[in-house]
Amino acid sequence: MSPAAEATLVLGSYFLGSVPFALLLGKARGVDIRDLGSGNVGATNLGRALGRRWGVAAFLLDFLKGLAPVLLARWLLHHSDGEPAARSPWIELEAGAASILGHVFPIWLRFRGGKGVATTFGGMSGLAPLATVGAGALWGVIFKMTRTVSIASIAAGLSLPIAVWLTHWNQSIDTYLGKLLFAGAVAVLILARHHANLARLVRGEELPFRRTRDRLPPGTTTGEANE
Repeated sequence: MSPAAEATLVLGSYFLGSVPFALLLGKARGVDIRDLGSGNVGATNLGRALGRRWGVAAFLLDFLKGLAPVLLARWLLHHSDGEPAARSPWIELEAGAASILGHVFPIWLRFRGGKGVATTFGGMSGLAPLATVGAGALWGVIFKMTRTVSIASIAAGLSLPIAVWLTHWNQSIDTYLGKLLFAGAVAVLILARHHANLARLVRGEELPFRRTRDRLPPGTTTGEANE
C-alpha cells in the first residue's frame, strides 16, 4: 500500500468514526441528547432518552464504524502489490485507532465526542475477536450485577489487554505485539474518558442505568419513548 493510500485510509477512518450516530438518531426523533442525562453523545445516553432499541441501534452503528476500517484495511492490503503480511497488523491498527479517535474527538462537534466503548469493541472485534468476546462477556456480567454502564465499560476496557494476552499466549510476541499495545492504549483511553464517572463512583453518586423522562420528542408519550 502506497503512503498516499495509507494516509487516505487513516483519514477516511477518522471521518467515519467522527459521525455521531447517537446524536443524529436523537435529532431524527426531535431530541438533542446533549441536553439530556449525562449530555454524552453516545449510545447509553440515547438509550436513556428514547429507549433501549434506539440505544442498541446507536451501539451497533458505533460498533460497525470501528470494525469497518479494520476490515477494509485488511482487504486493501491483501489486494495490493507487495507483501501484505509484513505491515498488515500495523495498518489495521492505524485504521482502527483513527476511527476510535474520530468518535472520541469528532471534528463536527468541536472534538467533544463519546467515550469510545462501542467503537473500540468494533475495532477490537476485527483485530482480536476472541479477546473481544471475552471482554464483552465480562461487560454483560458486571452490568447485570450492578446495572451501571460505567462500571461495566471500565472493567471490560481494562480487561482487553489481559484478554489479548490470554488468547495469544502460545504465539510469539512479535505476532501480537501490535494488538497488545493497541488494547492497552484503548484501555487507558476508556479509563480516561470515564474520569467523571470514576469521581462519582468514589463519592457514591453514580446512578444505575435508567431512562431519562424529563424531555421527550414532540408528540411522543412517555410510554412510546421508553418502550
